[in-house]
Amino acid sequence: MMSAETLPVCAVRPPHKVAQTSSCRTSDYCPERAEAWDAFVRTARNGVFLFERGYLGYHADRFQEASLMLWRGDELRAVLPAHHVGSDVVSHGGLSFGGLVLHPGTGAQETLNLSEQLIDAMRERGARRLIYKPVPHIFHRQPTEDDLYALHRLGARTTRIDLSTTIDLARRPAFAKGRRHALSKARRAGIVVRSTNELAAYWALLSGVLGERHGTQPTHTLSEITLLAQRFAQIRFFGAYADEELLAGAVVYRYDGVLHTQYLAASVAGREAGALDAVIAHLIEEASDGCRWLSFGISTTDQGRELNAGLAAQKEMFGGRGTVLQTLELEL
Repeated sequence: MMSAETLPVCAVRPPHKVAQTSSCRTSDYCPERAEAWDAFVRTARNGVFLFERGYLGYHADRFQEASLMLWRGDELRAVLPAHHVGSDVVSHGGLSFGGLVLHPGTGAQETLNLSEQLIDAMRERGARRLIYKPVPHIFHRQPTEDDLYALHRLGARTTRIDLSTTIDLARRPAFAKGRRHALSKARRAGIVVRSTNELAAYWALLSGVLGERHGTQPTHTLSEITLLAQRFAQIRFFGAYADEELLAGAVVYRYDGVLHTQYLAASVAGREAGALDAVIAHLIEEASDGCRWLSFGISTTDQGRELNAGLAAQKEMFGGRGTVLQTLELEL
């Protein structure tokens, strides 16, 4: 790795020199640093592929870059994927979560020091508030909640909590009676679940379901999810078919130790045939090979204040229980 002393300065807003002391420095992310950034994320204590530049970059036109890289000497010790919203720094509004990504060698005291260094750097860049969505514990390669303690020490407050549902695959309970009944229907209907590349057909199904039932559309467009699936083998699609008719499906993101259902949907015929239950049962078996957790995502709306109790109950009938996604704010 080249010395941080020689790295190009790519300040975003406004131009400035890299913050530096005799032993530590903070630099703004710029494209020349993409390789070093990605290599770091792939081995970090709490790094996920969402933080790689190929993922962050697919919608870079929507966000004003504010990502930072923190160094000790010439060694990268932490990165913060982030963007500006006015005088706020947000980590990260284009992702489900963000936060300080830490080197495997960091401990509690160094995380405190890095957090202070990070805050100083943001103040120097004119930021007034940090909005911070830490990586939930199930996505950690090693336990990494030192950042939460550091932010508490610095005066951060929790402003939002969303409730997700997660199955602990090492201790999962039996399916509820209703889910077993649905799986029996799916078997009788001859439902077959397989991994395919038929994203276009599924996106039509998914968009129709979201529009009719919830008045929304998928967060990603078909072109975006296709691009991301081409860039990252961790993104896969599983479809449930009866006589080659697509009845239900799931786009999943596979992390180290976690299989996460990004999009789940079934047609009217699919719901009647138990096709989505068949997909989820298949994913549980898929995740059991190398994963500890199956994550269903959140069942909350209105900034976490409203719980979709029916949706949460459906996930719980597969053996899932609650995992929170936090948002913290720190006045700078």
